[in-house]
Amino acid sequence: MGLISELLLLPAAPFRGTAWVLRQVQAEAERQYRDPSTVQRELAALEQKLLDGEIDEDEFDRREDELLARLENRNPWT
Repeated sequence: MGLISELLLLPAAPFRGTAWVLRQVQAEAERQYRDPSTVQRELAALEQKLLDGEIDEDEFDRREDELLARLENRNPWT
């Protein structure tokens, strides 16, 4: 039965392969998005923008909350 199902699904192989690649890319993007060292660098850059006067306290607080939510692996907009 396995050989027959593989033969029947053969025309869909390019789509299955593409779906697998997309899942791998998504998993890597999420890993990098939540990587603590990346978030720490972004927090440091955000603090520098605050010190340089490029953003105000409210903007800093909002973006800081978003970055910290990434570390906690939760949605920052809920």
